[in-house]
Amino acid sequence: MREEQEKAENRASMQDLWRVTQGQRLKYLLAIGAMAITNICMFSAPIVGGHAIDVITLQDFAHADQLLLSAGEWLFEEVTFVGYLWLAALVSLLITGVGGVFLYVRGRLAALASESITRRTRESLYQKLHDVRSDFYDGEDTGDLVQRCSSDLETLRVFLASDIVEIGRAIMLIVCVLPVLFLIHVPLAFWSICLMPLLVIGAYIFFSRVKDVFLVTDESEGAMTATLQENLTGIRVVRAFARQEHETSKFGVKNAEFRDNNRRLINLMGIYWPVSDLIAMSQIGIVLFAGAHFVIGGSLTIGDLFIFLTCEGMVIWPVRQLGRVLTDSGKAVISLGRIDHINQARIEDSGFTPTSGRALGHIKSEGLCFSFDPDNKVLEDFSIEIAAGETLGIVGPPGSGKTSFVRCLLKLYPYQAGSLCLDGHEVSSLSRLWLRRQIGVVLQDPFLYSRSIGENLAIGRSKAGIAEIESACRQAAIFDAIEGFPDQFDERVGERGVTLSGGQRQRLALARALLKDAPVMVLDDSLSAVDTNTEKEILAALEARKGRQTTLIVAHRLSSLASADRIAVLDQGRLVQLGSHRELSGQPGMYRRLCQIQGALDDQIQQDITDSALDGSAST
Repeated sequence: MREEQEKAENRASMQDLWRVTQGQRLKYLLAIGAMAITNICMFSAPIVGGHAIDVITLQDFAHADQLLLSAGEWLFEEVTFVGYLWLAALVSLLITGVGGVFLYVRGRLAALASESITRRTRESLYQKLHDVRSDFYDGEDTGDLVQRCSSDLETLRVFLASDIVEIGRAIMLIVCVLPVLFLIHVPLAFWSICLMPLLVIGAYIFFSRVKDVFLVTDESEGAMTATLQENLTGIRVVRAFARQEHETSKFGVKNAEFRDNNRRLINLMGIYWPVSDLIAMSQIGIVLFAGAHFVIGGSLTIGDLFIFLTCEGMVIWPVRQLGRVLTDSGKAVISLGRIDHINQARIEDSGFTPTSGRALGHIKSEGLCFSFDPDNKVLEDFSIEIAAGETLGIVGPPGSGKTSFVRCLLKLYPYQAGSLCLDGHEVSSLSRLWLRRQIGVVLQDPFLYSRSIGENLAIGRSKAGIAEIESACRQAAIFDAIEGFPDQFDERVGERGVTLSGGQRQRLALARALLKDAPVMVLDDSLSAVDTNTEKEILAALEARKGRQTTLIVAHRLSSLASADRIAVLDQGRLVQLGSHRELSGQPGMYRRLCQIQGALDDQIQQDITDSALDGSAST
């Protein structure tokens, strides 16, 4: 069963390699053709040299190459032994030079093909990572994905750059050179291949072992990279909790695992190369001693022995290199499998693009059901209708489904049942690009690029004028803060906006969404990090925009919902209350309890401030 599975995996791997080379196969064929010419030249040179040796040692032009002898007679009136030797050396040098030119052509063609494939694959992976469904990232480590797109791709590039042609070269040499050796001297030809089966079998065994070890090594390197990436991303949390020693120890464990696995890989190579060298040198030694015996017996000339020894070296070393080639091919197969893990991931549905262009912003949900797994329903029978231009507040305890509704609306996750429509179009059937252009989103923990403030704002609308940018920043209450920076809109904010405070990041993300001016605006607890006065200023700006776009405000702080036309109260994935602030606060239910809790909390905070002020006055 295991053997059949391995055979199926190997067939699939070969098919994947064949698919990867699409569009570049002609270059590889030409490279193999150039290698064939190189091999012919490299094989012809020792033949010319062998004839020259026989002519000199036997002092007999009967052993001379007739074409070379005719060329010598045409150049010189009389060909001497020394002249023939110089002419043979010159021809051998010329043949070797031609072989070198075609060797360069082979290398260039293979390099061009491999680099083109690598670039195309890298861009394809990058595009695929943008197109896969959001739930793909739920089970993946960012560092491991980076490993698949960098180190694994480099392993594949190395294989494509040299090893494919090397395999063709080894096969070509064996097929072309061995028949010639048998034509020259059959017994010595048999002696010249007696140890080659050991090299081939050893290479196969080595390939079988190293393939599994490389998979473990590559995965351990991915785990180490993921740990490093995670720690660098959260370095401030590590420092805030004084966890440097713990995290360093954690990384040390991953690093040690990678070292140990890599050591196993190196140990296997350390065994293979000396053993294969011993077999290859023994094979050459056998040819030398057996050839000397046949020379003494008179059945073989010294020149033919020279040809045998030279051709033996031309064949034995490529066969010995099959171990390395098979090793690299094993690594390439593993790396290609890890790359295909990304390629096989399900992508988001494309959907259709409405002809209306800009959406109106009418949202309607009927019996919406959503869950990450069958046993854990996040939204259940959720129904609501939001008019175009309406401002809806959404409130509820953690895990009640507020953010999940936003994710379904953005088509980040597919809902399992029910209906969710934008302007009468089912969200699941809409083009994700068109849909997301209609929605401006501000998340609780907004992501900012390590670029300037202006570049981060341009993500909302790249062609916005300076007046529009300043207006959006004023509405988001971030303009004064930007004016206070040395470089203002050219100020770099660092990775994930690290140089800004939490409130500044949220306000900058809000300005970015306002600049987009989409027909639907979603604020997912996006004012949680701003102070009360700033919140009032932002809410007043949003109030002035009322009616221009449909606005969904997800919040825990009820003050953020003061300007909402209606408020939806969620609990355990269900809509339990719906109405205005005045209506809901006046009737028993969850919203009223939330008002009482937050009201009591605000009163306590105000009382603490007053008491602190009185204590300060008394002490004065």
